[in-house]
Order: sequence, then C-alpha cells, then structure tokens
Amino acid sequence: MKFHPILSEQPLPARFNNPFDYEPDALCRAAVKQLQADLPIEPIEGKMYGVLIVERNGEIGYLQAYSGQIADEGEDFVPAVFDYLQPNGYFKIHEAEITQLNQKIAQLKVSTAYRQAQENQKKIQQEAEKAIDEARRVMQGAKFLRDKRRKEAFISEAERNEMTRQSQFLKAELQRKKKAYAEQITAAQTVMNRYQEQITAWKRERKMKSDRLQRWLFSQFSLLNACEERKNLLDIFRDYYLQNSPARTKAAHITSVNTAERAAKESLAASLLPPSGAGECCEPKLLQYAFLHGYKPISMAMFWWGPSPKTEIRQHGNYYPACNGKCKPILEWMLEGIDVDDKDCNRTDNKTELALSERLQILYEDDYLAVVVKPSGLLSVPGKGNQASIYSILCERWKGKSDAFMVHRLDMATSGLLVVARTSEVHKALQAQFIRRTVKKKYVALLPLSIIEKQLPAEGRIELPLSPDPDDRPRQRVDRTNGKPAITEYRLIGKTTYGKETLKAVKIALYPLTGRTHQLRVHCAHPDGLGTPIIGDNLYGQRAERLWLHAAHLEFTHPITQERMSFDTPL
Repeated sequence: MKFHPILSEQPLPARFNNPFDYEPDALCRAAVKQLQADLPIEPIEGKMYGVLIVERNGEIGYLQAYSGQIADEGEDFVPAVFDYLQPNGYFKIHEAEITQLNQKIAQLKVSTAYRQAQENQKKIQQEAEKAIDEARRVMQGAKFLRDKRRKEAFISEAERNEMTRQSQFLKAELQRKKKAYAEQITAAQTVMNRYQEQITAWKRERKMKSDRLQRWLFSQFSLLNACEERKNLLDIFRDYYLQNSPARTKAAHITSVNTAERAAKESLAASLLPPSGAGECCEPKLLQYAFLHGYKPISMAMFWWGPSPKTEIRQHGNYYPACNGKCKPILEWMLEGIDVDDKDCNRTDNKTELALSERLQILYEDDYLAVVVKPSGLLSVPGKGNQASIYSILCERWKGKSDAFMVHRLDMATSGLLVVARTSEVHKALQAQFIRRTVKKKYVALLPLSIIEKQLPAEGRIELPLSPDPDDRPRQRVDRTNGKPAITEYRLIGKTTYGKETLKAVKIALYPLTGRTHQLRVHCAHPDGLGTPIIGDNLYGQRAERLWLHAAHLEFTHPITQERMSFDTPL
C-alpha cells in the first residue's frame, strides 16, 4: 500500500515547507518514525529516504520513497518516475551494447597480441637508447684519445687524415644506428597505433551510444507540477539553466561562425543536460505519485539511514534538505502552483541582524587595520541579499576615512576573530602572511559526548583532501582523487557545558594548517576524521541554536609596526 494513514491531532501546516531549508514538522516526524520502524536496524549500505504528508478526501496520511532505483521497489514505496530497469526494455538493451563495448576494450588491452606489441615497442625503445648511448660513448672516447694524441707529439699528415676518417666514421655510425632504430620504432609504433585506433573508435562509439541513451532516458522522465503541466528532464534543466546561468544564456545566443564561439555553443548543449541520477531522488518521486493520484502535498522530510558514503558526509537518522544540483531545477518546476514557505532557517531577520551589528566587538583598531569578533549568524562579506556583514558595518564606520579590505573570512554560522585591513597595501601584506602560513589560528568547537566513546587520541592530525560537492553546493566532500590538500591538527580539551539549558559537550581545539571551505566542519564530521559533527552543524550534522565553532586565537605581524600581535576571545 503506497498511502499510509496517520493519526495525529497536530494542525496541518499553512504552507508547504521549503525542501531546501526546513525543520520537520510533527506530522513528518511521526511518519518518519513509522517508516524507520520497518527499516533494517543496521543496513549494509546507507540510503536517503523521504516522506510526503498528503491529504485526499479529508484523509491525512503519508507516502514514502527512497532515492535511486532498484529492481524490486516493494509495495510500501512509491514507484520510480520512470522505470528503466525492465530486463527487455530499451534502456537495458542499449546499456548492454555499451557494456559490450567496455568488454571489447578491456579484452583487447589484456590480449596476448596487444601486450606483445606493447612489450616489443618498449623493448625496441630501450635497445635504441642503449645502443645510441653506447655509440655516443665510443665516439666521445675516441675524440678524447685523438685530442690527447695531438697534445703529445708531432702528428703526421697520414695520422691526421686517419683521425679525421675515424671521426667521420663514428659520426656516420651513430647516424646509421639512429636511422635503423627509428625505422624499428616506427614499425612497432605502427602496430600499436592500429590497436589504439581500434580502442579510440570503440570509445567514440561508446560515448555516442552513452550520450544518446542518456538523452533518451532524460526525455522519458515526464514530470508533473501542481498545475497539472508536464515537462521532461531535458526541458526542465535547460529552462532552469538558461534562466539562472548568465554564461549559459550568453552561449545560447551565439550565432557567429567563429570557431571558438561555435565550440562554446556546442559545449553549451552538454552543459544544459541534467546531471546523472536526476529525477531519482525521493522528492520528485513523492510529488509525482501525489500529483498522479490526486493527493494534496502538505509537507515533506528526508533522512539518511545507514552508513555514510566514502566521500559525502551523512549521519544515520539525520534529516537532510533536497540537493541543489539534481533537485533544485526539478522541484522549482514541480512545486509551481503550491504555496511554499520561503522562510530561510539559516538567514537572520532584520531585527536580529541589527542586534548582531550592535554586538560587533572591536578588539583593536588603528589607521591600518582592525581586529573584530564576528558573532555567529552575521556574514563576513555581503551575500546575494542586502544583509548586514562585517564588511558593510566597517565600511559605514570608516565612511570618508578609509575602505574595508577583507583579509580572510568566517562562515556565517562561525563566530570569532577576523582581521580587516584599511588600505590595499596592508591588505596585500596580511594576505601574504596567510599565504606563507605565518599567521597562527586556533578554533574552539563543541562536539557531542559521543566522541568519548570513539577513544580517539587526545591529540592528532587529520589529512582529508576536499572538493566542492557538484550536486549539492555549498557542501564539501572528501575527494582523494581531485581534492585539494586539507590538514587540521586537533587537541581534545575536556568536558564542558553550553547553551541556556547547560547541555554537556566536549570542547576541542582545532588548528587548520590549510584554509579550505568547511575544512574544520568536514574533518570533524567525516568517518575518517573525528567522525563526530560539530554541534549545530546543519550541513554535516544536526541543526541547533547555532554552530558551536569559534575562531578563538589569531596571531600575526602588524605590516606597518612589525609588532607581533596576538588576540584571544572565548567561545
């Protein structure tokens, strides 16, 4: 049964919650609790699940889904928007063709003939280098002896001519060897080229088939919105990208025959395609089923169940927003016609912003720089909206006297010390200190008591390379292939209390040796780091009244006075 009745006296939300920024309501929590009771307690693989509270004919209940697609979806979960896993269906047939090409490439690369050709080419190359080097040594040795003979005594004309003939012979011998081996190398390379051309042809065919199949698949995902309109994934993403990406919009209007511009226009076609896996997340599956069967969406929530993936950070049982890369274009389309709550849980209102601005503490200020304590919830630099920031506050404070130059930044949710330059020269000098890593920084964070159970060393070093998550910015992921180096040293301080309710936590000191986005947050949360998210981390853990991460110590050299300056501020 896809529809699951739910008994609750809780009032229905007035507006549909924003899937990208929400706190689960009581109905969603009740539905999630019922769903989790039927899930494996310790699944082998983790998966994202979702519930959608719906109403039809006065009856309240929920639909449930999981991200991805498997052959046996089960009666209790909504089906895929488009089932492409039918054994004899179009997708599986053409997928088999692509698999066959992969097998051909793999088989050729391990074939005896291919390996012999590789070894023969390598062998001839090595023989050529050895023989030519030997010929050069003989030629140099003979020259050394001739030069020595010339210095020893009178040389007859006959001997001089013999020396010349020897030199010419050895030079000619070297050229003959080079030519002979060049012919052998060319012959061996020709054999290898035949294999490489075959592999390249198969790869080209594979890409063509893969692109064609991907486009076909996206065209089959026909998604409804609340206005009973339909669009496939190709059109949804194309329209969204052209509306929200200036670069793509500019490329779309190129009419020039200029080679470079035509290449840009051709690459645009690929950039307008949906990402792989689009349309298979919980949210579009739930809404599609609701629209098809006459259910009115009330609210939704998604949660992770099971172990975290190797690269992303997912905490068992935690709620998560919809991803930006795959879901934002789709949900903007599907939720047309629905009154969606536009409240931003992470954004402070004007009254709070004013209070934060007034609370800005300036620890040091002269004609060249200032050191301030940024409160949690205040931006370092202006964002998309007209929100207050450290930059805007200081620009107003120094109006008519100097400008504000941000040397470094803190996340909006992070509090603590910032140094701000008042001239471009001081800004460059301070940035140079950050680049040379002569600036000393210490952060203090609060972690749940569960970290004690992990029995980690009291001090340690975390090295996990990071890169942006292309499907869910601004989240970062551990990327051991293409990520940038990220190094953090830590020291456990001890138990402490926090918040109005004097909750218990473990205080930890964090020393970033690199400055990657969300470095400390990811290094704390990832299983290969501390495996424990910072309290209040809404991206990598659970939301709380604030993110308990604070830049507590900052030390640098004043660019003008050359004085070593040190500042501390408690969490």
